[in-house]
Amino acid sequence: MKKTILVDCDGVVLNWEYAFDIFMEEHGFTKIKEHNGIYDIGERYGITLEQGRKLIRIFNESAAIGYLPPLRDAIEYVTRMANEGWTFIAITSLSTNRYAKKLRRRNLDKLFGKGTFRTVTCLATGASKDAALAKYAGSGLYWVEDKYENAIAGQKIGLKPILMEHGFNMHNTDIPLAKNWKEIYEMVSAQ
Repeated sequence: MKKTILVDCDGVVLNWEYAFDIFMEEHGFTKIKEHNGIYDIGERYGITLEQGRKLIRIFNESAAIGYLPPLRDAIEYVTRMANEGWTFIAITSLSTNRYAKKLRRRNLDKLFGKGTFRTVTCLATGASKDAALAKYAGSGLYWVEDKYENAIAGQKIGLKPILMEHGFNMHNTDIPLAKNWKEIYEMVSAQ
């Protein structure tokens, strides 16, 4: 498992936020605050936390989830790493809906090549990743996330977290930040 890397999908290899913003606009919602420093969808759109969660679940279970664009330079560097023998394992709090899972897998295979992601574990929308990460406890594997709490959960069990930088996680000072996959590639290749 030396060249195995654990990754979240949304905000790490896929540009979920871009697609979600289009979805919200198409459904009559206007963003009142830009995402800089704000993780909560309700706050960004001036809706309740509960309504935000419901809309995220609806989006995550819609056909749109099968067509998310890649995040930044993910295609170039994830593909390069796969060609160099890296195995990718995705752990994503997308949905437990069987069609959403199939669309997620299809989207990843289409963008990065079939088999690049050895496994794709789909948890309930917004679910904790603690149990899914537990089977890799003490492995020392890299764990690429965008949510600080999930990065810390991995660190506590012996993973090496890297945060994909976004406006909402830049307050972090104790987990390495990467602006893009080029920086991640350089970090993991240096080991």
